[in-house]
Amino acid sequence: MGSINPQGGTRRGADIVGGGMGEGPGPDIMAAATLDGDKVMSSDGEHVGKISDIMLDVRNGRIAYAVLSEGGFLGMGSNLHAIPWSALTLDTDEKCFVVDITAQRLKDDPGFDKDHWPTMADAKWGELTYSYYNRQPYWSATHEVVESDPSIRPNEH
Repeated sequence: MGSINPQGGTRRGADIVGGGMGEGPGPDIMAAATLDGDKVMSSDGEHVGKISDIMLDVRNGRIAYAVLSEGGFLGMGSNLHAIPWSALTLDTDEKCFVVDITAQRLKDDPGFDKDHWPTMADAKWGELTYSYYNRQPYWSATHEVVESDPSIRPNEH
C-alpha cells in the first residue's frame, strides 16, 4: 500500500499517492488543520490511529513531526507517537495517511502521553525517533543538501 522511495530514508517531505485532488489547493499545499483527524494506516494495512497534531520547527520553517494518536476514547488514555513527516504517505484516493512501519513496530514504540510531550530540541530524542522510523533527521538532510549543492551553498571568499 505504501510507495517506494527511490532516495531511501532521505526524502524531505511526505509522499503523495492517488489521483484524488479534492477542493482547494491540495494535495501539494494544505492547511495543517485539514489533516488533523485523518486516519493513519500501517504499511501492513492496519488502522493504527489518527493524526492529532502537526508539530512545526518554528525557527527552521519545517515540519518537525506529525503526532499519531493511537487508541483511547475522545483523546483520553490515548498513546501518542511522534512520526517523522517523511515516514508518511498521503493517499488521496483512500483519504488517509500510510506510515512506513508495520502495526506491530508502531505498537512497540512506547510513545508518550498528552501530559509528557517530548522536546525536539533534545537532539538525542529527535535522532532516536527518526532512527526508529528508518529516516534521517530533517535537520541533517537539510545540512547535507546545502553542503553538497554549490548553487545553494553560501559564497565562500
